[in-house]
Amino acid sequence: MRRSISFFWTAVACALAVGLFATAIPFSSSDGTAGADVSRVPGRSPRTLAPTPGEDLIADIAEGAVDSVVNISSEKVIQMQGRPNFGPFSNDPFFRRFFEGLEGPRNGRGLPRERRESSLGSGVIVDREGTILTNNHVIEQADKVRVTLADGRSFDAEVVGTDPQSDIGVLRLEDPPHDLKPLPFGDSDKLRLGSTVLAIGNPFGVGQTVTMGIVSAKGRANVGIVDYEDFIQTDAAINPGNSGGALVNTAGELVGINTAILSRTGGYQGIGFAIPSNMADRIMSSLVDHGKVVRGWLGVMIQDLTPDLVRALDLPEDTQGALISDVVDDSPAAEGGLEAGDVVIGMEGNKIDSSAKLRNQVAIAPAGEKVQFQILRDGRKKKLKVKLGERDGEPVARSKTSSGGAPLGGLSLATATRDLARRFGLDESVEGLVVTGVEPGSAAAHSGFRPGDVVVEVDRKPVDSIRAFEKVYDASHDAVAVLVQRGEGRLFIVFEKQAD
Repeated sequence: MRRSISFFWTAVACALAVGLFATAIPFSSSDGTAGADVSRVPGRSPRTLAPTPGEDLIADIAEGAVDSVVNISSEKVIQMQGRPNFGPFSNDPFFRRFFEGLEGPRNGRGLPRERRESSLGSGVIVDREGTILTNNHVIEQADKVRVTLADGRSFDAEVVGTDPQSDIGVLRLEDPPHDLKPLPFGDSDKLRLGSTVLAIGNPFGVGQTVTMGIVSAKGRANVGIVDYEDFIQTDAAINPGNSGGALVNTAGELVGINTAILSRTGGYQGIGFAIPSNMADRIMSSLVDHGKVVRGWLGVMIQDLTPDLVRALDLPEDTQGALISDVVDDSPAAEGGLEAGDVVIGMEGNKIDSSAKLRNQVAIAPAGEKVQFQILRDGRKKKLKVKLGERDGEPVARSKTSSGGAPLGGLSLATATRDLARRFGLDESVEGLVVTGVEPGSAAAHSGFRPGDVVVEVDRKPVDSIRAFEKVYDASHDAVAVLVQRGEGRLFIVFEKQAD
């Protein structure tokens, strides 16, 4: 028994001695230097971590840019159209026959019932006067827009203008504070593949979110999102509610407006698109200065230069450009000397490698400006100066005037295209002017116009352009008769300038 007790205390003493000896010896790091940091022991959580290369830089950029990104809340009134819904009996023919002829839900005054639809998105402050750049789809046809700053302050904002064809929208705070922090514009043309970028948004009013990625591609066109596409592709996560937010470079500059994601599930899957800042800046300036986007017009039919065409035209195998297949008579292109068969390889020193690139470059160039084209004709390079015209048939950009009205009494029009036909469920061969928007409470709304109506005649005169519509409308005194195609039938609408 005594031996057992003695052996026990001997073991305890040895253990204490080993423990004291161990604490006296510092741990050695993998590079042979001494240290007593237990964070290097496998399985233990580190006390401190050295910053990764560039970590402080990214944090500084993010902290400097988040105050320029805002949350946008918009509301619009939707008139409930279509047949009434009778719940589980809606598809019962016996039940429905007692309600034939009902046009839809009505209120107590016999007018169509209305519901309010709200949406949330992001925007970027670009000057100290309260101008905010965002997406058109964030504020499209909005009756009320509310902007919340990074510090939680909220302000009403007016719509300066929108451009559905590029998905750009411009707002201005009605009573801007003096301490706004605008984000400076960067040169999106200088972005390179692999450049680090941050996507910053303010979704759902919960505060700013920052994600980091790289530029995966540039000049993405024919994606099918809008008419004019020259997207920056990035793998920086763009989540719902981040539309209209900022894509920022490592200099802390705005290089893109986050717009859309490519996804089969509705969630982020690694492919996001942003409108280049150079394009967005030009469109914003046109909306602010003119209330609409004034786009250049060349007057040519163009197509991509395929390998088969390269061989057929006996061009060098590495030739890239836009092939002119036809030139409109009396157009700027015809007057400038461009011909069918010419291959446009450059414009104002910028490389043209596709028909979409040429289309975008011409569209963002100011109307009336002389631009230089580099072409290939019969295998020889040539330079031509062409004075661009103004593109007709553009949608009338919505804008606020001093009297609070909108162009054409609240009516937004666009020349019929296949995309518009698909959007409003029309025959793809439709011709004329399509009503793309009706401002609630406006003269157009009181007159009874609906989005998707196709204007056939104005004052018994056929119209094939917005300019022709405006001319007749402006010449009328109080009202003008407009013949529209709605569904399978036609009806006259009396368009009153001053609605009761």
